[in-house]
Amino acid sequence: MKSLGVFDHHQDVGDPQLAGNAVYDASDQTYTLSSAGVNRSSSLDQFHFAWKKLEGDFILQATVRFVGAGHPRRRLGLVARDTLAGSPRQVAASVFGDTLSALEYRTSVGGASAQLEVSSFHPTEIQLSRSGNRLTFSAATFGESYKSVSHEVTLGNEAYAGIFIASHEEGVVERAVFGNVRVIIPAAPDFKPYSDYLGSHLEVMDVETGLRRVLHSDPGSIQAPNWTPDDKLIFNSAEGVMYTYDLRTGKRAELNTGPRRQNNNDHVLSFDGKMLALSNYAGEPRRSVAFVLPVGGSDEPRQITSPEAGHTYLHGWSPDGKQLVFTGGRRGETGHYRNLWSVDVDTKVETALTPPGTLDDGPEYTPDGKYIYFNSVRTGTMQIWRMRPDGSHPEQVTFDEYNDWFPHISPDGNWIVYIAFPTDMDPWTHPFYRQCYIRLMPASGGVPKTIGYIYGGQGSMNTPGWSPDSKRIAFVTNSKL
Repeated sequence: MKSLGVFDHHQDVGDPQLAGNAVYDASDQTYTLSSAGVNRSSSLDQFHFAWKKLEGDFILQATVRFVGAGHPRRRLGLVARDTLAGSPRQVAASVFGDTLSALEYRTSVGGASAQLEVSSFHPTEIQLSRSGNRLTFSAATFGESYKSVSHEVTLGNEAYAGIFIASHEEGVVERAVFGNVRVIIPAAPDFKPYSDYLGSHLEVMDVETGLRRVLHSDPGSIQAPNWTPDDKLIFNSAEGVMYTYDLRTGKRAELNTGPRRQNNNDHVLSFDGKMLALSNYAGEPRRSVAFVLPVGGSDEPRQITSPEAGHTYLHGWSPDGKQLVFTGGRRGETGHYRNLWSVDVDTKVETALTPPGTLDDGPEYTPDGKYIYFNSVRTGTMQIWRMRPDGSHPEQVTFDEYNDWFPHISPDGNWIVYIAFPTDMDPWTHPFYRQCYIRLMPASGGVPKTIGYIYGGQGSMNTPGWSPDSKRIAFVTNSKL
């Protein structure tokens, strides 16, 4: 049997006159579905379905488009149903051939379907999520953020869930393409951060199109990829070991960091790609400490900061390679209160860049060295800011409703990409396992747009992950695998 990617099977539902099909293209990880068949009694009676069985809560995601012109009532989308046959209880996140997008649901076996419209017209990004008995359809056109509707529907604990297309005409075959398909099993509500971990997907995205590819999946927690000039990704595991992933060969290897094997997700490459700086837990008391080493590894990385001074969470090098910038607990600050510092790599002399009394994080130099971008909660929500390299002239850059973390400037200096956490979370935190956005904005200023719809958070893109040509980014998403 040919691979179906993340799905186990595909089949026609409702015995349409003309057979449908599903084809998976491993090169770009897209699915092309075709189907003919009529729709009766306001229900999805005939459609083609690529599915897998899912228990409990889940999140299904896809980027979608019809192929060619067709009937205004044709539909594609995501669906979860109790059985494969008949007219069972089911919920569908449906995008129609006209302007309608709706959560369609059937609450009883053999009953008619009802629907709730979502105010997203011709969406390309769709999501169906289940939390208990609440099913939510979220939809957006690429560049925008989700709009959502939800309804309570009691499905069995185990559901058949996946992607579908329905023709609406008995003798006409319609086709649709599904990209960025993700089947996500989220964290349990009572999971313990930094103790309970989900699996991880190492991904890359084309920032212009939003097309994503999963390069490597790990049942444990891997985090925060950097992108080297010779097309390797460097990332850490929750156990503290550093790894490389070679994009040309697809091979993963451990990176030699000598005795420094308690590395966290704050590691960063120098602008010339020759050096790597690590945040490694060391000393007594056990604190995050800065070390530097050649990008190819070292038996003895060189220590730059001291555990006695407080935590050092690295985020950037100066373009000349002489300074590291970090967020750190200094001056007796406790809890979430941390500010930005620089340290001279040769002399190890530290300089405060921002005042105490708030949380500043994620400092990163622009390639021309004129600014340091960072995120700060100083105006109430976490937003993106920038300042001069000496800490002067701070100015706010984003002004949206989200909690914006970790700005990363493209190597050509033209773009800023960052992760946006939802509005219902504590702006002082950047937790694991939340539905987040990856957003892109011009470095010259302008309105940010959403280019990634992910389940992740802490560890997804704490560090710079731009490709050297400024066309792609690397990041990590999560799911129970």
